[in-house]
Amino acid sequence: MADSTPRGPTLEPGWKGFVSDWASDQRVFKNVPWGKAMMWIFLLSDIFIFACFLVGYMTVRISTTEPWPDAGEVFALHVGGQNVPLLLIAIMTFILISSSGTMALAVKYGYEKNRRATTILLLLTALLGASFVGMQAFEWTKLISEGVRPWGNPWGAAQFGAAFFLITGFHGTHVTFGVIFLIIMSIKVARGSLATGRPGFLTKRKGRYEMVETLGLYWHFVDLVWVFIFAFFYLW
Repeated sequence: MADSTPRGPTLEPGWKGFVSDWASDQRVFKNVPWGKAMMWIFLLSDIFIFACFLVGYMTVRISTTEPWPDAGEVFALHVGGQNVPLLLIAIMTFILISSSGTMALAVKYGYEKNRRATTILLLLTALLGASFVGMQAFEWTKLISEGVRPWGNPWGAAQFGAAFFLITGFHGTHVTFGVIFLIIMSIKVARGSLATGRPGFLTKRKGRYEMVETLGLYWHFVDLVWVFIFAFFYLW
């Protein structure tokens, strides 16, 4: 009678075994789409960049001998005859966090292959992101008109302007690219490219609803980074 006992993988000696062991990622990541894996790698590299910016900012702020500008005064809006500290920043934060909710719903309805709901939620997320970028542009315009430059400002330490424009500008660029890709993805969903698996709008790659989740990873990352910027740059 033949032995029906299940056996484990055969271990090959020498170079064949070495190559077989290092090729195990084909089994470990068998069910992970390459697009999602590459997005995680990209986000990991971006984490290091944002971390370097924030650590550099904190180092400069701690080591400077000049007083650091008061965020409550610098980022105040004149409403009803008085200055309201951080009002615009609070609205921007609320909008960006809300966009994470609409993006999560877009991923949910995407996997349910609900084209209409997914398209609407992607466009709503893009609208919220565009509103954030517009408010950031207003913030930049306001501060520039008040004399803030990368090399100086009217309120204190000269490094404030450089840190502000670098950190918020880099993040705003991420949000802008995210809005562009959200619009592209909404068009692909509306056209049915993800449902049929055919090449879609502005790409020759065959569409799948996993692409909505991959884009969602990027968008949630951008929102999470803003929370750290809000805490360390505006509230500190």
